[in-house]
Amino acid sequence: MNDLAASVPIGSEGVKVIPFGNGAERVLENKEIGCSINGVNFNKHSKAHLVRAAQEGIVFSFCYGMEIMQQMGMDIQKIHAGKANMFLSPLFRNTLAGVSGATIELYDTDGSVGAAKGAGLGAGIYANADEAFASLEKLQVIEPDAAHRADYQAAYAAWKETLNAKI
Repeated sequence: MNDLAASVPIGSEGVKVIPFGNGAERVLENKEIGCSINGVNFNKHSKAHLVRAAQEGIVFSFCYGMEIMQQMGMDIQKIHAGKANMFLSPLFRNTLAGVSGATIELYDTDGSVGAAKGAGLGAGIYANADEAFASLEKLQVIEPDAAHRADYQAAYAAWKETLNAKI
């Protein structure tokens, strides 16, 4: 599926997935807009477009939440993640780094350990993120792709326009 999605350009040639089938209470102030697929032209778009748009929609909703955190004063320069779930996908990782501008560090762990480390960091058990993640093996670092930054930003802006029309 990753190879299929990667065969389509950034922005899925206008196909957008708004993936808020659940979780809207966290970023949309309890507005239930559901999940939708937008911009499909059956004469032009294929399964590859839908697969890429789905991954981009998840990334874009992640970035939408990051923007809310930044408005609250958080400076997000680095994302620590376990190499699990969506972070197994190179397309997902590269899109997230490209849109957010944050460096992603992948660790040999899963989300439950990462959540516990983050909670420990927030509770003051760890002095800083370096101490919290020191016991984990770092597998990979994904830097934002400056060459495609404008393409990622344009795709995200188009996605947000579709989202804003629904909320």
